[in-house]
Amino acid sequence: KEFPALKNDNLLRAARGENVDRVPVWVMRQAGRYLPEFQEVRAKHDFFTVCRTPELACEVTMQPLRRFDLDASIIFSDILVIPQALGLIVEMKPGVGPVLPEPLVQPTDLSRLNSDGAIDRLKYVGEAITMMRHMLDGKVPLIGFTGAPWTLMGYMIEGGGSKTMSKAKHWLSEHTKATTELLTLLTTCIVDYLVMQVKAGAQMLQVFESSAEHLSKEQFVEISLPYLKDIRDKLHEKLTKENIPIVPMTLFCKGAMHSLPEQAKIGYNVIGLDWTIDPEEARKLVGPNITLQGNLDPQDMYKPPEEIRNLTLEMAKKFGKHRYIANLGHGITPQTPIESMNVFTQAVHDAFL
Repeated sequence: KEFPALKNDNLLRAARGENVDRVPVWVMRQAGRYLPEFQEVRAKHDFFTVCRTPELACEVTMQPLRRFDLDASIIFSDILVIPQALGLIVEMKPGVGPVLPEPLVQPTDLSRLNSDGAIDRLKYVGEAITMMRHMLDGKVPLIGFTGAPWTLMGYMIEGGGSKTMSKAKHWLSEHTKATTELLTLLTTCIVDYLVMQVKAGAQMLQVFESSAEHLSKEQFVEISLPYLKDIRDKLHEKLTKENIPIVPMTLFCKGAMHSLPEQAKIGYNVIGLDWTIDPEEARKLVGPNITLQGNLDPQDMYKPPEEIRNLTLEMAKKFGKHRYIANLGHGITPQTPIESMNVFTQAVHDAFL
């Protein structure tokens, strides 16, 4: 595919450990409910309709870039499109979040999942990525993403978000064979999904292990990490086999800051940090050859502008200009004042002037 030339490649340079003109900054959920223009689109269209309609997905992906001086765009989608493509019903309920009305209850329910043609059922994501690359006209790189196996498994068994993950954790202890089968199936699906995104034009990929916080360190190393390593290794293998250039990959395991040295060893270019860890501490734990992304507390975005600016400058200085991508420590929340985003992005860019 022929795409417009990239004008600002600071994100990719940072990911590869090269010198940057300025520290790149983007924000998880930057296309989201804090933007009135996003709310306008959502007033007319169901959440998954936006995901499945490339024109709409591209419009909302573009919205934050019109307002803020960002260094990356991330395609508008959701991690739950994979369970959907495997045959589970996923609904987005206002004020509740995602609901899977018919979750996996026992191991025999795995027979309900159909991975044949799953990637084909996700081709709307590829179409949105390709359309977006043209729409961006090389302004900034485009990030593709996926949920990680354990996080997806949690939603598929709990039937939605969960404070305790008690049902999914029951599977870990009582249905070990079925757990392995499910995580393996998800891993295969994720790899093919990411290959498809790269072919469509994604210039970087992020893997979201958003529910890592529910696992002990021991469980994380056993249940999550091997599959995360597999995703990276198999993706590289498949791209290499098809002579497709490798794109940088980011791993974000929210709540697993206890296992940063382990995360640093499995081949990802960038490790995402949540807001619970000090940047200097994180740097010691991952060593000098990994790029760090993060990690302002999303709640700090509700503070007065001057305070946000100071916190952001302080954070950026702790990370340093080299091998750093500025972001929040999790997604931006719906009530965040728009001015906070301006202050945050500006402060990042001012930090090393």
